[in-house]
Amino acid sequence: MNKVRLAIFASGAGSNAINVINFFSNSQTIEVAAVFSNKKEAQVLTSAASLGVTTFVMSNEQAEDASFLIQACDSLGVDSILLAGYLRKIPSAFVQHFPKRIINIHPSLLPKYGGKGMYGMKVHEAVKSANESETGISIHWVNEHFDEGGIIAQFHTAISTQDTPESIAAKVQKLEHAFLPAVLNHYLTTPLS
Repeated sequence: MNKVRLAIFASGAGSNAINVINFFSNSQTIEVAAVFSNKKEAQVLTSAASLGVTTFVMSNEQAEDASFLIQACDSLGVDSILLAGYLRKIPSAFVQHFPKRIINIHPSLLPKYGGKGMYGMKVHEAVKSANESETGISIHWVNEHFDEGGIIAQFHTAISTQDTPESIAAKVQKLEHAFLPAVLNHYLTTPLS
């Protein structure tokens, strides 16, 4: 069986991307083919390159161009895509080219605290402001709308009134690092029905 070739799209530090790269570094079934970023200064690019992964910087115009993205991914033999802290909307034609093969990780229990502009600390600040007793992560399929694709898995963590947005972020990141690679491993190697 050929390995699934995964591209990771990220815009920032990329702790999830690096965690996934390390998890699959000796995998017989999945390999990270490339890390794409729309920010040339993103730390994820340096970290991924140091681990021997091909990196690719694209302009925001290229990130909106489905044919450009399809050609770039096809040229690398990419089968599936992970959005890990990627802050651009995915073009519809790109979603259609990779049906049920683009996965996003979001730092809340969707549908709460999702949608345009809800990312990173903004999510954790909103969770804190709402006095939630729990939060978590959502791993979901990507469709043409921000954070509205079908949920694959959710993992929860309790939060208290003593938690700050920063401590909530730390709890959420712990869930991301613990569960994302295993969920990817299952869903990317299971034949589509």
